[in-house]
Amino acid sequence: MVVREGFELTDDDVDRMFRALADATRRDIVRRTLSAEASVSELAASYEMSFAAVQKHVAVLEEAGLVSKLPRGRERIVRGNPDAIRRAQFCLDQFEAVWRARIDRLDALLEADSAQESD
Repeated sequence: MVVREGFELTDDDVDRMFRALADATRRDIVRRTLSAEASVSELAASYEMSFAAVQKHVAVLEEAGLVSKLPRGRERIVRGNPDAIRRAQFCLDQFEAVWRARIDRLDALLEADSAQESD
C-alpha cells in the first residue's frame, strides 16, 4: 500500500494505474485530455481504430482514475485527472528513492574499499 498525506493507494490501485499507462494509446489519451477535454468521438477520430476500441481504452483509464467521463448532451466528455498523475509520480518517486539509497550505499562501500587500499 502506498500512503501519502492526502491520498492512499492500495496495491490494486497502483496495478490498475500502471496497467492503464502501459499502453501507448491510453498514455496519449491521458496527455490529450490533461491539456484539453475531448469527447470520445473527437478522441476516436485521432486514432486508426474503431470508436468502440477507443471507448474501451477510455473505460480502462476511467477505472484507473486517470480520466473522468462526463455527460454533456449526447456526448461523453473525457477529462484527464492531474491528481491521479501526481499519485503515479509519487509511486515512481518511491522507487527512485529506493534506488538512490542503494547507489549511495554502493558509493560508500566503494569509497571505504578505496580508502583501505590507499592505507
